[in-house]
Amino acid sequence: MLDDLYAHRAARLRGQTLVSPSPAGADVGHIAVLQDQGDLVLRANRLDLSDVGLRFTQNGSGGYDVRRTEAPFRAPLGSRLTLSDDDSRAATVPFAFPFFGQSQTSAFVNSDGNVTFGEGDNASSERSVSRVLTGAPRVAAFFADLDPSAGGSVWLNATATEFTVTWCAVRGFESSRVATVQATMLPDGTVDVKIAGATTLSDAIVAVSPGRTGVFTPVDLSADGPTAGGNGAVGERFSETGQLDTVAAARRFFQTHPDTFDQLVMWTDTRLLTRSFAFESTVKNEVRGIGLDVFDVAREFGSAGTLRSVVVMDALSKYPDDPAQRFLGENNTLSLLGQESGHRWLAFLQFRPPGGTRSNALLGRDEAHWSFFMDSDGSVMEGNDIEDLGGGSFRTGPAGRRFSRLDQYAMGLVRESDVPPFFYVESPSGTVREPDSAPRSGETFTGTRRDVLIQDVVAAMGARSPGPGESARVHRQAFTYVITTAAPDTAQVAKLDRIRTAWEPFFLAATEGRMRLESRLVP
Repeated sequence: MLDDLYAHRAARLRGQTLVSPSPAGADVGHIAVLQDQGDLVLRANRLDLSDVGLRFTQNGSGGYDVRRTEAPFRAPLGSRLTLSDDDSRAATVPFAFPFFGQSQTSAFVNSDGNVTFGEGDNASSERSVSRVLTGAPRVAAFFADLDPSAGGSVWLNATATEFTVTWCAVRGFESSRVATVQATMLPDGTVDVKIAGATTLSDAIVAVSPGRTGVFTPVDLSADGPTAGGNGAVGERFSETGQLDTVAAARRFFQTHPDTFDQLVMWTDTRLLTRSFAFESTVKNEVRGIGLDVFDVAREFGSAGTLRSVVVMDALSKYPDDPAQRFLGENNTLSLLGQESGHRWLAFLQFRPPGGTRSNALLGRDEAHWSFFMDSDGSVMEGNDIEDLGGGSFRTGPAGRRFSRLDQYAMGLVRESDVPPFFYVESPSGTVREPDSAPRSGETFTGTRRDVLIQDVVAAMGARSPGPGESARVHRQAFTYVITTAAPDTAQVAKLDRIRTAWEPFFLAATEGRMRLESRLVP
């Protein structure tokens, strides 16, 4: 959601969506067609900081302003750090570095072109705006997917007058492109960033952030400045590809449709996603006990409060004509819709066994899907339907068929007493699969079975509120089709409607009849 809001505001800064266009497009049956008028599909924002210096200075609001400088790279580089992919090293800051109102005397140098305070960041998830905002306080000199083990080097020069980190010709992950950047922190709180002309990577975030914030001021770092940054994060995200402005698309939809939908499902006629196949952004959550914060930014998306999330399925052409046809591993179009729609509630549950500590062993990819080694009953939220063969041996069955009882608990459809015990496999061996691997049927491995009770989940997360007696049993979705042409392809609209009509009974069956999905624009 934070990435969606940032993209929309950054586009306004660049002048792409300053004028609110008149509604374009029309409903075709129960598909809302939205025509891009230069406001829905955002242009790429390519890196324009070759051989540029930036200086972030503290302002009177408790944050930072920024301006361009001509400062050269600082020397000497200091000591070389040994960092692998998605790695982090702790370091002492030899002086008290004032950063967003906090005095920092230690830091973590991360392989991905950034320095954090309080904790390292070695996650493999997308290098996104939301990660910059919600993670630790951060100096993002060039926050990108870098892999020093594949090429290049990282250096640290920590003295009484500067704390300088240099990433020298560090290669991008599985890429021949490189980044050469330097970040210097000074005793007065100033942050200097230098990006060398030899940098060929271009998908990155350059920013400073106080961490644990929802405020990001997008700025044009190529401007001479100084540019005011307020009291939150300030910087710019660069990308070689365009993206869908979900905020603008949602607002356009609600200009001509009632505010009665829980989710908007957005499809496009051109492929825009490069880092993921599809995604979901929650815009409002009032449910406690499922691992999501309680918040509400629905008005930013044009809803007075009914809208809960936006699902982006990307280009319709990526999906088979038959929505039940298997593709993308164990998935079909309907199971993928189940997973993305399910992110409204899932999968964020942790557990705490009696006398134990809180554990995320149930979680896999991005800590938003079930672990490959969790017996999820073949949930659309990943994990596997794992058969215990005895003697510490296990085998996976078909996946992507249903919402498990644990899923349904998080969705507010069943009581705690309706969730049977389940298990995950600890210390698996005999397989190349990892916890974040996609489901795969017929996989065998060995390990230690660990049973989990719903009471263990409640002990870690708190009780789900509201409970099943007060939770919705009808989930309203609207299918939108964003087109970049003058008129929609009738064959593609018909294909999308076939998906929509097959999706409703799939969802009903996946929830064991406990929740009905309505996808008609007019009830």
